[in-house]
Amino acid sequence: MQTRAKTKTLAELGLTARDASDLRITGLSVDSREVKEGHLFAALPGTKVHGAEFIQYALRMKAAAVLTDPDGAAIARDVLEGSDAALVVVEDPREALAYCAALWFEAQPEVQVAVTGTNGKTSVASFTRQLWTEMGAEAVSVGTTGIEGAFTAPLQHTTPEPITLHRALARVADEGITHAAMEASSHGLAQKRVDGVRLRAAGFTNLSQDHLDYHADFEDYFEAKAGLFDRVLPEDGTAVINIDDEWGPRMADVAEARGQDVLTIGRSREALLQILGQRFDATGQELRFEWSGRIHQVRMGLIGGFQAENALMAAGLCIATGADPDETFDTMHVLETVRGRMQFAARRDNGASVFVDYAHTPEALVTALKAIRPHVLGRLIVVFGAGGDRDTTKRPLMGRAAADYADVAFVTDDNPRSEDPDLIRAQVLAGANAGAGEVTEVGDRAEAILRAVDALGAGDTLLIAGKGHETGQIIGDAVLPFDDVEQASVAVAALDGKGL
Repeated sequence: MQTRAKTKTLAELGLTARDASDLRITGLSVDSREVKEGHLFAALPGTKVHGAEFIQYALRMKAAAVLTDPDGAAIARDVLEGSDAALVVVEDPREALAYCAALWFEAQPEVQVAVTGTNGKTSVASFTRQLWTEMGAEAVSVGTTGIEGAFTAPLQHTTPEPITLHRALARVADEGITHAAMEASSHGLAQKRVDGVRLRAAGFTNLSQDHLDYHADFEDYFEAKAGLFDRVLPEDGTAVINIDDEWGPRMADVAEARGQDVLTIGRSREALLQILGQRFDATGQELRFEWSGRIHQVRMGLIGGFQAENALMAAGLCIATGADPDETFDTMHVLETVRGRMQFAARRDNGASVFVDYAHTPEALVTALKAIRPHVLGRLIVVFGAGGDRDTTKRPLMGRAAADYADVAFVTDDNPRSEDPDLIRAQVLAGANAGAGEVTEVGDRAEAILRAVDALGAGDTLLIAGKGHETGQIIGDAVLPFDDVEQASVAVAALDGKGL
């Protein structure tokens, strides 16, 4: 069901229209194909076409009201003038829709947090949910891997559009779930998708090159992320900030300017949750850290040094929302890696291991390779590529990162989408060939994984990077079944004669 009540007036949804504030609305739609009689249709500005172009179709489906901006009203002037539908014109229809959706669906989990940053969002949201659950709360995480935890459901986007998001939060609350940790992507924040979500705390992990095909520059990218703190998180919320990242202190300033409490994490002496040391082994790590003058040490089955920051950010979000610090720290040993994030995939008979990670930016790839290196006795091998129809400037940077931080690199296809995969690989190779490592080009991803697995000797480790949790490969307009973890398992089974 979409509604929590049969109807609401425009006024009850926080909207005004000439002589129509008492008009009763039966539902909300942002897609003209989903409009039902009595709906409010949100005609939003888009990157390629304005949603106002579809107002005529919404009216044919008997929409009772249209929410748009002045440009949208001008585009559909003729259609609207001949209609009985109420017209709501606002300067920022995305923000208006977000708050409208919050009022329409009403219910949300009592305790909610959000985390933003280029890397680590999925892990932090999952870790926060895992800690809450272990401490007795009914909890979910919401993001790239869908809704997971006490309630599960798929999602098409890391941060869904407001109607989908608030419908999901209401469903979660109806199931008796009290805690939710969600990812807040830069796209979602820029498009006001998270506005209207009632947050107790929010986290910032880091900022590195990504999505510059959408954002004008790094400053625009930062401002989108900063929206979580200067707009969405209320003044009495708590900001959990990784101050080791070069953008962290500036984000802390944004939060402090809003009047929020700031809980810092990192290796810096200024961090309230300070990392003092790590010790790595083949299956995980021990983490030593300080909080309020007391030193704690915990063993976690997590691969990668960066997981220390992710785990402590999750702990910080729990503490910021009322959890006892000592109980939170005592619970950290239960943390399990997120699907597609430094996920163990297979082990060869000679002891060589294969891991899968979502790293698909230069910084993420460097971070992943540097983080896994302390766990490796032999050579570090990587299989990776770059996505089509995305920021082209990062491709040679990814190639150079792989060649510099891995001993052997296989450049292959990621999600070519509409671009020529040969051209994408050539751009990646331009950077890879300038590095120090051994580089091989293998276009077919399954073959590249097979050849990389075959190259594994005793003590070696293979990292398959770029697609992580994804179960499909986008080639042209088709999504072909493809799972890096499954392909790794198949390759190991075939080469070690185990069968399937």
